[in-house]
Amino acid sequence: MINYFQKFNEIIKKEKEEGKKKKLLLHACCAPCSTTAIERLSDVFSVTVFFYNPNITDEKEYDYRLKEISSFLEKVYPEIPLFEGEFETDKFYQISKDLESEPERGKRCYNCYKLRLEKTANLADKKFDYFATTLTLSPHKNSDWLNEIGESLKTSAIYLPTDFKKQDGYKRSIELSNKYGLYRQNYCGCEFSKR
Repeated sequence: MINYFQKFNEIIKKEKEEGKKKKLLLHACCAPCSTTAIERLSDVFSVTVFFYNPNITDEKEYDYRLKEISSFLEKVYPEIPLFEGEFETDKFYQISKDLESEPERGKRCYNCYKLRLEKTANLADKKFDYFATTLTLSPHKNSDWLNEIGESLKTSAIYLPTDFKKQDGYKRSIELSNKYGLYRQNYCGCEFSKR
């Protein structure tokens, strides 16, 4: 088993010692998961947040989550830019074909992680030094899969291995969400997880 949290800490230590803030593109699924991730990254990296979530199949829900993360950044981290990806639910449905009844954390979720990380890696290529995702904060997500996918992607940007739920990261996200009055959704975003 690979300890991704340890790998993360080693890279953070090295980057702190170098003392120059490198550019990091952070894929964000929602405002609550972004809280802990940004708190841990913003002192070390020059962060840009990328909201790309074609899995959020309800457009009203999608707009609400986008508004929440935008509002959170404006209020707490006004120096961090937010970039919105396309609302491409058709791509999510393509990768979910014949996997509609898969359980959470099954093959459908793996394909969804890959879809979002590939888009993030492509955007980060030749524009950022690193890329990462907030998805590893959730105890409902498979961090090993996320890190394996991230590390497998070929791009000029380096994938930053993370496991943001470690060291009470998930608990911290709840505290910060309460502090800033953030909407905490009770499902990942797709119609299958909502069921």
